[in-house]
Amino acid sequence: MPSDFKEFDLVEVRFKGGRKDFYRNKSRLPLVTGDAVVVESAGSGWHLGHVSLKGELVRLQMKKKKVPQDSKDIRTILRVATEQDEERWQAVRDLETGTMFKARAVVDELRLKMKLSDVEYQADRTRATFFYSADDRVDFRDLIKRLADEFRVRVEMRQISLRHEAGRLGGIGSCGRELCCSTWLTDFKSVSTTAARYQNLSLNPAKLSGQCGRLKCCLNYELDTYLDALKDIPQVQRPLLTEKGEYTLQKTDIFKKKMWFAVRGDNNWVVVPTERVREVLDLNKRGEKPESLLMPVREEEKAPEVTAIVEGSLERLDDKIKASKRSKRGKKKKGSEDVAPVTASAPGPAAQARPARVLPRAPRSNCPSGHGCARRRSRPSRGGAQPPPRCRCPSPEPAGPGPG
Repeated sequence: MPSDFKEFDLVEVRFKGGRKDFYRNKSRLPLVTGDAVVVESAGSGWHLGHVSLKGELVRLQMKKKKVPQDSKDIRTILRVATEQDEERWQAVRDLETGTMFKARAVVDELRLKMKLSDVEYQADRTRATFFYSADDRVDFRDLIKRLADEFRVRVEMRQISLRHEAGRLGGIGSCGRELCCSTWLTDFKSVSTTAARYQNLSLNPAKLSGQCGRLKCCLNYELDTYLDALKDIPQVQRPLLTEKGEYTLQKTDIFKKKMWFAVRGDNNWVVVPTERVREVLDLNKRGEKPESLLMPVREEEKAPEVTAIVEGSLERLDDKIKASKRSKRGKKKKGSEDVAPVTASAPGPAAQARPARVLPRAPRSNCPSGHGCARRRSRPSRGGAQPPPRCRCPSPEPAGPGPG
């Protein structure tokens, strides 16, 4: 921070019920948000409040509320509150509940058509402000005399709206959270039933009204979003004419941009995008009727199959691969059966020229007949005895008669 920097000398101070006001810090006290300060009262005396905002943010807040910085109505901060000031202020606040109930009894005696909602004592106990709400103008001159004689204080009556009354009393809303008007909402804007119509809410006063008895302020929170979404939704004031019949609007989803239509007497609803609804409206204006309310189905081009892209057929390739494997297996089997062992001979020119001699196979010991076959097992008989093995060799041909 530069040495010649001067902090904004105006401070925002908060009082009971969320009431806030601006005060000038002429003494340049080192204040922090939340500090208790003693300020000048509107008439005479002093009051105690807490710092809610300081610095350049106060300048922006004053600009928002259109409060001039050089206004003569802005009072000053006297000092930082001491323990004695806070104890005295707390003792005065304890008297407010009893004072309110007694004042309500006086209002009932005088039969005044007003609702007394809250009482606020000044910290020095020289003045008491009574907050009330009423539909019509009330003559409370007799009431002020009775209250001044009863409590020995200077009485001030202040009329507030029902929304301000709910903000001062506080409470829990239907959303489960503390009321907006008692926590952060200070500027109350008018709420109309058109906000509920734009949001497709049922016009039920019990659900749309808050604790103040007026329409909920939260109906305005999402209104701008709904208005932006409604710009793309066509206005359907008459049934849509098609060759299949007249379709009447049943429901609209403004965020998904879809509309539901149905023929009279038919419970089957048809979902139509907003673009198609505009097309049908334009056709009806020209005196034309589409065949159907739905979009015409366009035939999509089928992608070529893989077999058409690859030269030849994949099945033929599979057959060729399988046939080559079978031929290789057959050659291996034939080679193992026909080839006999070759006798090794000494190297020499005669041995190289002489062809290999094929020797006959030795008889296998497996065959009981002495042939060169493998014996074949017979099935066991019912008695359990193992029969002798049978030979698979063909029976030898009978020898013919000798010569002469």
